[in-house]
Amino acid sequence: MNLYDRSYESSSVRSDAGVFVRDTYMYFALSLIAATIGAFLGTTYLAPVLVGNLMANIIILIAEIGLIMFLSRMQVSTLASFLLFVFAFISGLSLTSIIFITLQSANGATIIAQALFLTTLAFAGLSVFAFTTKRDFSVFSKIAFITLIVVIGASLVNLFFQSSLLNTIVSCVCALLFSYFIIYDTQMIIRGAYRTPIQAAIALYLDFINLFISLLNILRSVRD
Repeated sequence: MNLYDRSYESSSVRSDAGVFVRDTYMYFALSLIAATIGAFLGTTYLAPVLVGNLMANIIILIAEIGLIMFLSRMQVSTLASFLLFVFAFISGLSLTSIIFITLQSANGATIIAQALFLTTLAFAGLSVFAFTTKRDFSVFSKIAFITLIVVIGASLVNLFFQSSLLNTIVSCVCALLFSYFIIYDTQMIIRGAYRTPIQAAIALYLDFINLFISLLNILRSVRD
C-alpha cells in the first residue's frame, strides 16, 4: 500500500476504531523512541561515518524503503513489531547529518529543541482537529500527492544548486504539506484505510518526522 496514495475502504468509522487507534498510537510512540535512540547513537558515535557520506545515506534510505514495503504486506506479529522498530531506528540514523550539523552551529541544541516542541505541539493539535472535524480532507489528497512529488523533485535539484532560498521554500511547503497529511492520515485511520495498526503507525511516524525536519530547516534558515 502506498502511504500517500490511498482510498477509503469505507465511508464510516470502523467498528474497532477505539482499539485500532490505541494500538496505532502505541506503535507510533514506540517508533519515536526507537528513532530517538537511532538519532542519538548516530550523532554521538557514527557522525564521522554518516555526515557527508552520500553512499552511506543512500544505503540507509534504501533500507528504509525496503522495510516500509515489507511491513506494508505483513500482519501484526512479533516479527512485524520488531521490523517496525528496526525501521524507526534506521530512520533515526538518517537524521544524524542534519542534527550533527545543527549542533555545530550557535544555539544548535536550542534550535533542535524548538523544532521538536513545535512538531509535537502541531501534531497534537492537528490530531485533535482530525478527530473532531466533520470535514473530509481526502478531497485534497491528489493535490497533496502531486505537491509531494514536486517538492521531492525540487529537493533533488537543490542537491546540485545548494540554494538556501530554495531549501527554505521547500521546507515551508513541506511543513504545510505534512501538517495536512497528519489530518488526512488520522482520518484514514479512523475510517479503516489501513489493514494493521503498524501500517497506520508508519504513516503517522513519517508525517511527524518530515514535519520535524521541515521545521528544523526553517528554524536554521531563520537563525542563519
